[in-house]
Amino acid sequence: MLKTMIIYGIAAGLIVGVPLTILTLSMSGHEMMHWGMFVGYALMLLAFTMIFIAIKRRRDGPCGGVIRFWPAFGLGLGISVVASLCYVAAWEIGQGLSGADFAAVYSRAMIDQQRAAGISGAGLASYAAQMEDFRRSYANPLYRLPMTFVEIFPVGVLVSLVAAALLRNSRFLPARG
Repeated sequence: MLKTMIIYGIAAGLIVGVPLTILTLSMSGHEMMHWGMFVGYALMLLAFTMIFIAIKRRRDGPCGGVIRFWPAFGLGLGISVVASLCYVAAWEIGQGLSGADFAAVYSRAMIDQQRAAGISGAGLASYAAQMEDFRRSYANPLYRLPMTFVEIFPVGVLVSLVAAALLRNSRFLPARG
């Protein structure tokens, strides 16, 4: 089962990591895309279809058409961990190659968003100080790496829960003769 986790996890990691790296490199020095979060989470969901495929293949193959919830969920979690580690590596590679300062660009965009919402004076100064703290913290890999991991991992947990719940029922997408 470990081999399955690694293979499908790397496949999911490549599905989400390669476009992430390409987008990061193409955006270096430019303002953040307004639709970047949508694209990112859509890629994550697409990548985590590997969880569904892996659980179904395990159920229909080695498990003889039946899989219990917890083994299916465990397989999904393992794939999620591997894919999330690949995502973190892709983010770090993209940031390293592009030389972009994501935290600074993000902080500026968030402050501009607050300003556009009509916040000014002490409220805006306080928010700017929070964003400066974020920017400083983000420079530390012990802060940045887990934060990047937590960006994608909950999506994998959710997909694992849904896939395990659906595929534990052997009548759901049954194996073909």
